[in-house]
Amino acid sequence: MSLRHERLAFGLGTRREIGELRAHEQPRAATAVEPSPVLARVETRDWAFTWTLVFTAVLFLRPQDVFPPLGALHLAEVSASLGLISLVVGRLARRQTATRMTPELAGVLVFGALMLLTAPFSIWFGGALGTFQELYLKVILVYLLAVNVLNSPKRLERLSWILVLSLGYLGFRAVFDYARGINTIRGGTRVMGSVGGIMQNPNDMALNMVVFLPLAVLLAMYGPSVIKRLMAAGCALLMVGAIVATGSRGGFLGFAAMLIVLAVFAVRQRPGFVFAGVLLVMCAVPLAPSSYWQRIASITDSSKDDVQSSQARRTLMGESFAAFLENPLTGVGAGQFKDWNPNGRAEPWHEAHNVWLQVAAELGIFGFAAFAFLVFRGFYSVFRSRRLLRRARPTPRRRTAATDQPRAGERPIADAERIPVPAPPGLPQEAWARLDAHSAAMAASLAGWFVCAFFGSVAYNWTFYYLLALAAAPVIIIREAMPASPRRRAFAVNGLLPTRVGA
Repeated sequence: MSLRHERLAFGLGTRREIGELRAHEQPRAATAVEPSPVLARVETRDWAFTWTLVFTAVLFLRPQDVFPPLGALHLAEVSASLGLISLVVGRLARRQTATRMTPELAGVLVFGALMLLTAPFSIWFGGALGTFQELYLKVILVYLLAVNVLNSPKRLERLSWILVLSLGYLGFRAVFDYARGINTIRGGTRVMGSVGGIMQNPNDMALNMVVFLPLAVLLAMYGPSVIKRLMAAGCALLMVGAIVATGSRGGFLGFAAMLIVLAVFAVRQRPGFVFAGVLLVMCAVPLAPSSYWQRIASITDSSKDDVQSSQARRTLMGESFAAFLENPLTGVGAGQFKDWNPNGRAEPWHEAHNVWLQVAAELGIFGFAAFAFLVFRGFYSVFRSRRLLRRARPTPRRRTAATDQPRAGERPIADAERIPVPAPPGLPQEAWARLDAHSAAMAASLAGWFVCAFFGSVAYNWTFYYLLALAAAPVIIIREAMPASPRRRAFAVNGLLPTRVGA
């Protein structure tokens, strides 16, 4: 390196000389840096991801319930199997391990292992084993798929669209059925899901509407076109209508918690959108039927509960805690609390209706700890992704008098000659903004699920594990997009990135 170059490298030259050197060396420095994995990844056809989308649509929409002959095709099992085969073949062809291992996936596997280990001590071995084979084994396999294929913001957006459109359609069916007075219970005051599975029970349907509603709001705020934003907003309104039509008190409480968290995050980015949403909710409140508000009032006033279901819930909470105290290490077996029938049980053949008591009663203290770890990881992933985003968020170079004013005898540097601080390698700036909004939506979704889960036996259902995968994916994406420490130092030395991001 020449003496002139040494002086300029340590900032001892004039502003004109420094500008000329940077303009001369910038292309060479940029090409010398190895691109990050996310930047190098080309969005080609990935059949594992495609089959994951197909499975998600089949899981929620259940076309076999509308067209019974499709049941013989076992669409969910086939799509999940093809997705797993495509995943393993693709990763092995790229000389990678069969799956990416994350703390969340490890927790899901441990929770499943505990279901098997406690099965021999359950009150019905076949029933506990059947719960694992028929339900949770599929959860494990599909979560394994999700943790490997959700590796870009575009894929997060595509899966979000599948979920929002599916829930929007089911919300439309629920509102339409409620308006016609069909497919309802309790004298037409509560609507059931138009399909079976996890969307049939009114409380479970309300839970799903609550937890995926933030995704609809996210797409309505940041959709790529006006038409798509309007579609997402319409789905959001239908989902809110479905929550009201179910008459779920737990859904109402979860909806309130979700809205509060969503407003806290969204008001910083789109305050006008939040105020418009508040105004819309205030205008929609009088439109809710009086039977709905009477049911909501029974949360605090049991005299307004015509069927005394709140009293039954309290009884079930006591019975599930008693089941845990009788079997604190192994529980009564996965999915077997409803079959646990000691002398004097007041509410036999019912679920615990509380996810924490469900896990404690059925899998014991170790199952409770494993499930609590998964819930913690969901919230921690949101916190971690937002922390990484704050550290890596690109910021424009600050203009000060000291840096902008030329010295005596120097000409000013034109704006075209200035070297802006680029976005972190690997993702465009728009993608970082979308990841930020996605993590905020996941915070609201998890808050809504957490509240709703106090009123439902949903430990083995799909909903939470979709949320867990969606919450954990941004952390993986951000880490792959950020350059490693040696490369970051190389960028800083060549003037392409500040030594400390955001400085």
